[in-house]
Amino acid sequence: MANAIRFHETGGPDVLRWETVDVGEPGAGEVRVRHHAVGLNFADNYYRTGLYPVPLPNGMGVEAAGVVQEIGPGVEGFVPGDRVTYTYTGSPLGAYSTEFVLPARHLIHLPDAVGFETAAACTMRGLTAAYLMRRIHDYRPGDTILLHAAAGGVGLIVAQWAKLLGLTVIGTVSTEAKADAARAHGVDHVVFYRREDVAARVREITSGAGVPVVLDSIGAATVQASLDSLARRGLLVCFGTSSGPIPPIDPMQLAIKGSLFVTRPALADYIADPLERADLAGELFGHIAAGRIRVDVNRTYPLAEAARAHTDLESGALVGSNILIP
Repeated sequence: MANAIRFHETGGPDVLRWETVDVGEPGAGEVRVRHHAVGLNFADNYYRTGLYPVPLPNGMGVEAAGVVQEIGPGVEGFVPGDRVTYTYTGSPLGAYSTEFVLPARHLIHLPDAVGFETAAACTMRGLTAAYLMRRIHDYRPGDTILLHAAAGGVGLIVAQWAKLLGLTVIGTVSTEAKADAARAHGVDHVVFYRREDVAARVREITSGAGVPVVLDSIGAATVQASLDSLARRGLLVCFGTSSGPIPPIDPMQLAIKGSLFVTRPALADYIADPLERADLAGELFGHIAAGRIRVDVNRTYPLAEAARAHTDLESGALVGSNILIP
């Protein structure tokens, strides 16, 4: 028998229950993975609260790293003992568990040089950073970008990757502690988005030009400042909504502000192709193994205390990447 966090109704962190479960045997195309570390992601709140509707009762979590224990009929490319990681690519909820059965097509081979805790802390965030840096725009050395939530799990990886590409990073944060973390990971200019005029500061830093790209994971609270920070024909990448859904954008305003572009990408669409997923993961883990990108685990929680972790996650107090340990 295994243990898992499950929820039978939507609501606050208190709906999360620590239960004994029978994961069963892997079926055709499936594997059973023993988890060593589990990712804690802001999107987990969306499933728990019902913003992302799922059948109930259900498991929780979409990201974990561990070892393949057993494979089902027809599985190719993985054998028992393989070190693996995975994140959401249409896989079922259930990563908040000691063991889990899932389709083998969602797995990513984990190099020996990357630890389980690091993988759980960065597979989703790191692959998000990978597509933001390597697929969403053709950056040029010397470009300046605006990165919201620069001290978040994605932000700290993006900032380091941006420096590898020769970019200047303007990063927004909410506290002095987060400002310190952002600077330590390569952010060149820090803006406190709750007390400063972000667009005005961006124009000041860029001598009035604005930036070609804004990477915005905050959403409702920052989208207007993001649009106002863009250079002519600039691109706003809305890849998260931690402050709430993005309000409707009037296309005419995009023209008035300089023929701007807006995209709302989802990680799943950049890693749906196994070859592209392997390519992005290989580049990410290569940077981590070589020390060019570091992933610091800010805080670990026992898996059984997932409700406490969700409370901290919702409060906005957590910095960087945080994980659960089975």
